[in-house]
Amino acid sequence: MFHLIGVAVIGLVVGALAKLIMPGKDPGGIFITMALGIAGAFLGTYIGRAVGHYGPDQSAGFLMSLLGALILLAIYHFIRRRSATT
Repeated sequence: MFHLIGVAVIGLVVGALAKLIMPGKDPGGIFITMALGIAGAFLGTYIGRAVGHYGPDQSAGFLMSLLGALILLAIYHFIRRRSATT
């Protein structure tokens, strides 16, 4: 139970930092920000394992989670900009 609360808090912090770093309009409120941070942690873990930085039982650290969240925000901005021009 406390592990899930910790993941949610870290996801909120990472998502908020990613929104502060990446300029532009971003979707949603606190729950979307939290989901962005948690999804960024999963993406950071996947990237870290793919390049051999993390082992099979390790998860992403704070910086890799932030990098994952920034990548997800960049993809969102790219899709939104592309659909707005068509």
